[in-house]
Amino acid sequence: MARLLLVRHGETEWNRTGRYQGNSDIKLSVIGLRQAERLRDRLSGQRLDAVYSSDLKRALRTARIIASKHNLRVTLCKELRETDFGKLEGLTFDEIKRYYPEWDGMDSNVSIPGGESLSNLASRTKLFVSRLVEHCDDETILVVAHGGSLRVLVCTLLGIGIEHWWQIRFDSASLTIVEGYPDQTVLSILNDTSHLEDHKA
Repeated sequence: MARLLLVRHGETEWNRTGRYQGNSDIKLSVIGLRQAERLRDRLSGQRLDAVYSSDLKRALRTARIIASKHNLRVTLCKELRETDFGKLEGLTFDEIKRYYPEWDGMDSNVSIPGGESLSNLASRTKLFVSRLVEHCDDETILVVAHGGSLRVLVCTLLGIGIEHWWQIRFDSASLTIVEGYPDQTVLSILNDTSHLEDHKA
């Protein structure tokens, strides 16, 4: 499998205020744009062979900012979208506990009210994994997506049960690297935000 650079999109206003975004098409904030530019600069000397992104604005803008240094077209992938949080979108964690106390976000087979289950998210994320077989082992691929889809993607690539997805963290504009080998996949960097250290959000 190719070497994967996994990036979570830059910050949005809903990220800043702790609101569940899901499929709501929220754009990057001013800080999020600056974060994406920092990551672009960090990766400017990195060889990239292809760029894939969720089609939601916050991920696509992040991907295009990074790809601008490499003259690469961004391939849109709906399967990389964030979890569909249905009726929970736009709510904070405290509001969700208040209005939907029966919802158990840890059960992979229970659908979010008006949205999708973790199992559904995992199924569509696996569709994206099938795209990766088209690439040679010596290629480097940039993937820009969301916290939920990236957590499930890492679980899938490493052979970890998706019930552990909440144990993996992806901060805004973070970089995670997964190395592909003929007989195994290795997580070499997780949630690195060192490129943002002198730019406190």
